[in-house]
Amino acid sequence: MMLLTLYWEFFKTGLFAVGGGLATLPFLKAMGAQYGWFTQAQLVDMVAVSEATPGPIGVNMATYVGFTHAGIPGAVVATLGLITPSIIIILIVASVLQKFRSNKYVEMGFYGMRPVSTGLIAAALIGLMIICLFGAGSIKDFAQTAVFAPKPLILFAALMVLTNIKKVKDLHPILFIAVSAVIGIIFNYSE
Repeated sequence: MMLLTLYWEFFKTGLFAVGGGLATLPFLKAMGAQYGWFTQAQLVDMVAVSEATPGPIGVNMATYVGFTHAGIPGAVVATLGLITPSIIIILIVASVLQKFRSNKYVEMGFYGMRPVSTGLIAAALIGLMIICLFGAGSIKDFAQTAVFAPKPLILFAALMVLTNIKKVKDLHPILFIAVSAVIGIIFNYSE
């Protein structure tokens, strides 16, 4: 039953998360709240690991959640659930796109998807900022407590200053990942 639930939940996520991996975050947040598969802090960790590993963010997170709850079969099923809608849609679009490519309704549909994907990514950004910078588990917690977490805010301010220095901008991204890992260990960023 767990495998079927994993497949269905990630199928829905893959079907409605238009705009890429970060657009899956609101769906994953709701999934974690509904099933208790992971906490909001673990979701933030998943984003960090998914960003640092090769491959699409959404697929990496689906694989991780599936693996932690049902082993290798769960990882495969969750990943397949996430990518199945895309495969189906691509096959349908590829078969009819040439015929309807210049149709004004098709063009308007694609144009209308832009604000949807922007909104999903903005919701993910706001949620992550609330969790990371303010130490709140959700927007509801943030509204009730509104407490600033000093370590993340100091780190955020330092990163904003450092990334605007010309010599630092030219450094290789792997260096940023390594330094971030060391800072995370030093500041003990964990649950």
